[in-house]
Amino acid sequence: MKRFKPLLSFLALIVLWQAGVVLLKVPDFMFPRPYAVAQALYEMLVDGQLYKNGVASLFRVTWGFYLALVTAVPLGLFLGRQRSMRDFLNPLIQFLRPISPLAWIPVALMWFGIGDKPAIFLIFLSSFFPLVVFTTSSVLNIRSTYLRVARNFGFEGKELYLKVILPAVLPDIVTAIRITLGTAWLVIVAAEMIAVKSGLGYLIIDARNSLRMDRVVAGMVAIGVIGLVLDYLVRFLERMPSVTWSRRRR
Repeated sequence: MKRFKPLLSFLALIVLWQAGVVLLKVPDFMFPRPYAVAQALYEMLVDGQLYKNGVASLFRVTWGFYLALVTAVPLGLFLGRQRSMRDFLNPLIQFLRPISPLAWIPVALMWFGIGDKPAIFLIFLSSFFPLVVFTTSSVLNIRSTYLRVARNFGFEGKELYLKVILPAVLPDIVTAIRITLGTAWLVIVAAEMIAVKSGLGYLIIDARNSLRMDRVVAGMVAIGVIGLVLDYLVRFLERMPSVTWSRRRR
């Protein structure tokens, strides 16, 4: 029964959705019924629009998030151990971090023009600063006992990072990835409504301009489904032996 609870919650949402539009007499051009959205989803699957635009969005998110991950995590590990550099860079990071990635859209368009590059840049910005902050905080929260024992065994430099610090902060990094990836997926949809001519965000805007609200909501459903799949994939990482073992050692 436990496995079916998520399905029951979605079924309840569909029932409430259908009841709401019927009882409130909401016209289809304002908000379509579930059956109309299902038909639109089927149409977009058949004509390939959903696949093409979904792949375009995932491509941009993958590159932007990967670039953020390979730069932010090493920087966070470094700042967590180097107090002088942390004191130097932290004010700048905290200044830039609250600025919404969407505020950078005009700058991204000016620098990169229309295409994949501005969207990837915005994904990078939305992911980089949270990952740096998460990783730095995780390093600072490592038990001093672990570090003293590591020094007693002669661990220094690269060996200290790979054998002690990284395993200790791995659970927090995976949690940060889960949170940040959700934010990146939000940003890419908004960016595609302005900066590119493909992707799920563009699909929604194009459907709105064509007065196809069924396709607008179908695009929203596709975004939610892909976001749910991405979340499950990261949750799978949280259950990997290396991560669970590191969490138990705390």
